[in-house]
Amino acid sequence: MGGAVSAGEDNDDLIDNLKEAYYIRSDLVERAFRAIDRADYYLQDYRDNAYKDLAWRHGNIHLSAPCIYSEVMEALDLHPGLSFLNMGSGTGYLSTMVGLILGPAGVNHGIELHADVIEYANQKLDCFIKTNDSFDKFEFCEPSFVVGNCLEIPPESRQYDRVYCGAGVQKEHEEYMKKLLKLGGILVMPLEEKLTKISRTGPNSWETKKIISVSFAPLVQPKHSGNAPSFPLPNYEVRSLQELARLCIRHVLRVTTDGGDGQSRDRGSSFSVGRGLAVAGLHKYGPRFKRRRIHRRHCNALILATRQVVASSGIGPAPSDSNNYRGEQVEDEEAGEGEERRQMRGSRKAGRGTVAVEDETLEDELVEDEEQEEEKETGELLRPQPAPNVLRQRILGLPLPEPLKMYLLFYREK
Repeated sequence: MGGAVSAGEDNDDLIDNLKEAYYIRSDLVERAFRAIDRADYYLQDYRDNAYKDLAWRHGNIHLSAPCIYSEVMEALDLHPGLSFLNMGSGTGYLSTMVGLILGPAGVNHGIELHADVIEYANQKLDCFIKTNDSFDKFEFCEPSFVVGNCLEIPPESRQYDRVYCGAGVQKEHEEYMKKLLKLGGILVMPLEEKLTKISRTGPNSWETKKIISVSFAPLVQPKHSGNAPSFPLPNYEVRSLQELARLCIRHVLRVTTDGGDGQSRDRGSSFSVGRGLAVAGLHKYGPRFKRRRIHRRHCNALILATRQVVASSGIGPAPSDSNNYRGEQVEDEEAGEGEERRQMRGSRKAGRGTVAVEDETLEDELVEDEEQEEEKETGELLRPQPAPNVLRQRILGLPLPEPLKMYLLFYREK
């Protein structure tokens, strides 16, 4: 399943394509997708395929197509403080993106059938926490994974605000899935070849919406006959006072950081400072990098529109003269030079808006040409530098012992 949008050059380019195709529709979902590079969840030998809108499988490891994850994230209607259960959590890619929205007050649990995939997911989660700057830009709800079959959840288990199942569900299991939802909760799952959103509107009332047609591998049936053995879901752990203090200090340092855009920060959201620490743009390389990408895409259309404006003013190359009266031709050109300049001024005024945009486009193209020339000379690929990690800089600048600073940084590598 997939192939709904064009492949991207990198993660940001893929997200641009998903936005243009209207798979990503909200800022929260866009920021979550941009914060985590999809290629980080691929095996090294397969990273070249990470930015294609296609599903990927290697052994038990599986990732759905980006367009599917986009629809799922939008349908879940996530916000800080919710509880989330991911049935068939796989690599943890989706659970990690969800954790960026839920924030530290949320609950983020996952069930996965294969123990080796749980190990892979925990490795990727540890890598994200230790090395990805996005961990410092958002308040994170760390996911917890357990090994088990989604159809063997104990009936006395608690319910969740949001539930997603990443395997095909048959009609006979629909009621089983609904029991996992709290009142007002949302369940998203592939039900009979349709990605389906089910909202619990009352104790015994539901609203169902079909989103898109999908093709998922079916849920694995329990091997046990009769009463199947159940397994415990991850525990709800009460945070220690020390951990709460760390979260509070990081939150205060984060929300008081001015990202340079001069906008006030909303302290009530786990994404309240994502914009500030991302240098006033959703792209991790800043707004100019995004603007260049957009200009490249529309350059041909802008130049064509400009040429049409100029052509409509009557300006164009002088018609060729088949006679050999070179002197008369020069005199005619000199005599008409003043008139031609006046016409050019008029045409510039008529097409000022379009020409201004083209000038900006050409300016960016010149910069890119210079960078390409420098790349050829040095043999190195030039790329805009990511924004500095302001939270890390603030923590390292505190008058505290080094072990305490490292604790506040979650012992993250630079």
